[in-house]
Amino acid sequence: MNTLADEARRSRRRRVDDRVEVIDQMTERSVGQLGNISESGLLLLASAPLHEDCLYQLYFVLSDRAGNRHAFEIGAHLLWQNAASAPGQAWTGFRFLSLDDGQIERLRDWIDAPGATYV
Repeated sequence: MNTLADEARRSRRRRVDDRVEVIDQMTERSVGQLGNISESGLLLLASAPLHEDCLYQLYFVLSDRAGNRHAFEIGAHLLWQNAASAPGQAWTGFRFLSLDDGQIERLRDWIDAPGATYV
């Protein structure tokens, strides 16, 4: 029997090599930077306190190889967090709850772009 978490974990995850800041749209503050991303969720290196099992509205911008910038506004559920080696930081795992069709296609294109590295 496959669970949703197992399926989500099997999604191809692209490492984010550039510094991509993530904004909590409710507070309009930076909460950290992207570590990797898939069609179903993301890994965030959080630099602000976040709460497990809470819902967030996240905003970030990914640039493609041509330099085009693509904004994403995503509803996400914080599933887990672990302390990082730097004080005040934590690795956090989010599952996406809402993406519109256009965002899903742009995200897939970014994940599958030539030259990407996967974890």
